[in-house]
Amino acid sequence: MERVILGNSALSVSPVAFGTWQLSPRFWGEQSKADALAAMKKAVDVGVNFFDTADAYGDGYAETVLGEALKELPRDELVICTKFFNHFNPDASRYPDLSPEYLTERCEASLARLGIDTLDVVLLHFYDQLTPLADTAATLEKLRDQGKIRAIGVSNHTVEQVRAQRRFAPYTVVQPPYGLVDPAGEEALLPYCQAEDLGVMVYSPMHKGLLTGKYKGDETFDDFRRLHPDFQGDRFKELCDAVQSLRPMAGGYGLTVYQLILAATLMHPAIHVAICGIKTPAQIEEAADAMGKALSRPDYFAIRKALACGQGAKILDAKGARK
Repeated sequence: MERVILGNSALSVSPVAFGTWQLSPRFWGEQSKADALAAMKKAVDVGVNFFDTADAYGDGYAETVLGEALKELPRDELVICTKFFNHFNPDASRYPDLSPEYLTERCEASLARLGIDTLDVVLLHFYDQLTPLADTAATLEKLRDQGKIRAIGVSNHTVEQVRAQRRFAPYTVVQPPYGLVDPAGEEALLPYCQAEDLGVMVYSPMHKGLLTGKYKGDETFDDFRRLHPDFQGDRFKELCDAVQSLRPMAGGYGLTVYQLILAATLMHPAIHVAICGIKTPAQIEEAADAMGKALSRPDYFAIRKALACGQGAKILDAKGARK
């Protein structure tokens, strides 16, 4: 089974992680719980041992579903990551809260929903402007000393915010958005993480499904993507055409377009893990088959060039020239 060490966290994980954001009805609408449970079990069968969730996904629903699956899975072989940031009000409104009291409360609630004794990775989901960094760090260290957390990290932080957090505690895992359509993290965050040997687990590598190869550019959406500019009009069609243009290359490697782009994403030396949003067993099986696949350097940069699509991003083409 394919495994990588997640930076200096010492955790051994599959390069593909099972993402559970899709279980948030607020963004994705209602999803089949039966399909999700079957997919979680299939993940273990196909060599995926890393599961990513958050208390915000469905206000605890994703953790609850994952907890149900964990009852039938080999817990000692799995790595579970969750995230904290929000204070949840009875009326379903939220506000940032990483204060010591609430952070401790959220940890206990997540452990209960997941039905486990220890969270392998806990991430600060976003940066909380109000809570002193030292207070948050001390709370996480206390929870780790109590055996309730193994590794700590941050998500959705700028490179300077990561630097600041690490002045107060040994954060070892970073979770940024990253995809070959918008690789902005390469400018500062990923080089820093590589230099510091931080474990990097990127989310949305398939750009909310757009890079999977299943769209032609004339589809409409009833979830949050209906408001996303990359899923509308000429921009959507342009991106879909670019993705479809990669089919011959994918076929040459014996891969689907999804697997080709996922394999290219995992080639970045700073990236240890790509989190794939999964709804069905077939999806996690396809994603898992991309693990361990290597592409040639010219093809890697050809993929990047194809997906630049007028973004104006500084993308290297296959000959190494700036575009």
